[in-house]
Formats: sequence, structure tokens, C-alpha cells
Amino acid sequence: MSAKYIEIMEEMKHRLANKTLIAGSKLPSVRQLSEHFSCSKNTVIKAYEELEKEHIIYSVPKSGYYVVSELQNTTNENDVIDFLSAGPDKNVMPYVEFQHCINQAIEQYKEELFTYSDQQGLYSLRVQLTKYLQNLQVFTQPERVVIVSGSQQALHLLVSMPFPNGKNNILIEQPTYFGFLESINLQQMNTLGIELTMEGIDLDRLAYIFRNNDIKFFYIIPRFHNPLGHSYTNNEKKKIVELAEKYDVYIVEDDFLGDLDPNAKSDPLFSFDPSGRIIYIKSFSKIFLPGLRIATVVLPSIMMNNFLRYKFSSDFNSSALSQGALEIYFKSGMFNSHLKKIKEVYRTKMQILQESCDLLLPANTHFSKPTSGFYLSINLPENMTAKQLVHMLNEQHVYVDEASRMFLPEYKKENLLRLSISQVNESKIKQGIERLAHCINLMNNRKKHIARNNFLRL
Repeated sequence: MSAKYIEIMEEMKHRLANKTLIAGSKLPSVRQLSEHFSCSKNTVIKAYEELEKEHIIYSVPKSGYYVVSELQNTTNENDVIDFLSAGPDKNVMPYVEFQHCINQAIEQYKEELFTYSDQQGLYSLRVQLTKYLQNLQVFTQPERVVIVSGSQQALHLLVSMPFPNGKNNILIEQPTYFGFLESINLQQMNTLGIELTMEGIDLDRLAYIFRNNDIKFFYIIPRFHNPLGHSYTNNEKKKIVELAEKYDVYIVEDDFLGDLDPNAKSDPLFSFDPSGRIIYIKSFSKIFLPGLRIATVVLPSIMMNNFLRYKFSSDFNSSALSQGALEIYFKSGMFNSHLKKIKEVYRTKMQILQESCDLLLPANTHFSKPTSGFYLSINLPENMTAKQLVHMLNEQHVYVDEASRMFLPEYKKENLLRLSISQVNESKIKQGIERLAHCINLMNNRKKHIARNNFLRL
């Protein structure tokens, strides 16, 4: 059999690329192609079998061959500039090291990991976590720590359960993390917003809302906010905690990127009231392996029994194997060396992104200036929608996120872009911002042209 089958494969791929064959299309029969290429039927069958192995086509007995999906114009991964994905950088994930920890956990704990385990979480892991949390200025005891299946589970449970203050409404920053908004919407909770900008929130407004609106808890992302990238000063955090004390409001502190803070003097809200009013949530999904589905919650003692009841009804306990392996990973010192490495990776990427924005973005845009974390946000001119820009950039294989879904309806902004640095290749950041700036300028000029023409018609 000659290399003719490769020629047939190339021809089919060419037809897919130029859209003469699309998903679901029936391919020419073996007989037709053998006549067209003056080759044997076996050569055509070989070509089709190879295309099947590449998952480009599939066969239906007694019917023929069909296209599975269109070729993505072989958008080579090298052409893609991804400011959209918000998972951790795949190049710095410690797969091999963690595999050792999984094997050792199975060896060490055996039966314990494959039966029902402590509902609050593996005690030995909670001990390790309390030691680790001290680095983040969160001083607590294992008895106040619960292991949950990712921070999303903790947030969902906190939305649904009653709080000791007997209040019913939830306050959130605007914008905020979309997953939390989803929990609120699904559970039809009465929710208020307070506007957050890169200058922070209006503390007088916060006091007014706390005083007059029966607030059960205030959900806050104090460091490297999603989507803005904003971080509060220690002084602001202290004042927020004082207001929560004064008006009997709980605070749910989502410190999911706190580990990346280059400022050693930056403290969580928890450190200003360690005993009573702040529920501290620490996820490992962004800095470690998201598939583990492990996060930790530090709860006021008064809330522990109720929280565990709600968790029990959700999933009984979080994955014991993940917990055992994570405990070994912490104990061995591997986590600290991994953290050191990724802190530098994300800080460097964020620095490059900011320098590129400074250099290239048009004067009528404004961008946030986080010192690290995953997210930087860009405010586009008022007359420009982020959705339009996202579509234009997609065509150039630059992927960014528009943030409209991160707002309550009454706060919605259509001109906010979110860029995530976590999975974009460092060497492509500047190129991505060049394309972004070019698209903004194109849209600006188009709008000016339309406005001028409308003016001339008057």
C-alpha cells in the first residue's frame, strides 16, 4: 500500500478546513474515492481508518463514514493567547511529586482512606493546615477547621444555612466571583451589593447597609479580587471588621489567592477578629491541583455543629484519598517549595502584563494594578461593550473574559474585561495586549466614524 492513503487523508482534512465538509457530513464512499484517486479500495479504507484514529471521522456499519467535528483550522496551540482560563499554570503543577504522596497515603492509611472518614476532615490534615495557615496570619485550632470539597461547596452551604445573628440577607461586592452569584441565584437568596472599585468600597455606605438591611453576612474577596484584582489595605480590613462587630454582621472571607501576596505585612480580615465573626475560606484550587477538590474553612465554634449537619446532607465527607495525600504533601515540605516557585511565576507574569498595558493600551481605557494574583481588569470606554471586543479578539485567537455575569442586574457593567495570567504563556503576554489594543482602537475609530456620519446627516 503506497503513501497514496496520506494524500487522501490530506484531501479530507483540506475539505474540513475550508468547510466543504462539516460536522455530521457523510464522506464520499470507498468506491468513489478509489476511482477519484485511481487507487485500490484498501488504500481508501486505510486512509479512513487513520482519520478514525485521529477522532476526525467515525464509521456507521452499512452506512458509511461521517465527520465527527470540524477541524479547528488547526488553531495551533502556539497561536493561542489565553487570558481566559483561570485554572493554575499547567507547567508548574507538581504531578509527579503528588503521585508519590498518593502512593504513600495509600500505603500509610490503607483502610482509613477507603471507608467513611471523619466528617470534619482527616484530623492529621487539619493539624497540618493549622500550621500552614499561621503563615497567612490565621491562628486557629484543628477543632475549628473543616475540610470541604472545594471552596464552592463551603460557599453554597453558608448561603443556605441559618446564622447565629438570625438575619436573612447577604451583601456582596460588585462585581464578584460568578460561582457565588450562582449559589445565591439558585437558592433565591435576597442579596444586596456594594460597589467595589480599585479605590475600594465606601465605608460609610457599608455602615449604612449593615445598619439598615438585616445582613446575615458580607461575602468579601480581600486579596487579588476576582474579577478586579483589587486588594484592601490592612486599615480598610480593620474598619470593615469593626463595622461588622458593631452591627452584628458575619464576614465570609474568601482568601483564595492570599498565598500569592508578596507583601508579608498584608493580613487577612480573620487576623483582626480571630475568635468570633469571620468565616475564613482557603481554597487550593488556584495554587495547586484543582481536581483534588479540597479547601478548608475556619468557623466560629458556635457555627460548627450546624455547618457539619449541612455538609453531611451534601456529601457526608470530602475525598479521603485527596486529604491523605495532601497531608503528606504538606508534612514533607513539598508544598512550601511549590508555593515559592508559583509565587514567583505569577508575580512575574502580572508584572509583564501591567507593563504591557501601560505601554500599549489607549488612553481612554483604565486597568487595575494588582501586585500578583491571577486577575487584572480593564475598563473600556463607556460606549464600547466587552462582548463585542471578546468576539473580535476570538477571531485573532486571543481569549479574554467579559465580566457582565459577575454583577447583580442593578450593578451590571457591559464594558469590563477580565484578564487572567494563570495559563497564558509569559512570552505571549505583550503580543496579546498589542492585539487587544489594536482591537480597541479599531472599535474606537469605527464609533467615531459612525458618530461623524450621523452628525453630518443632521
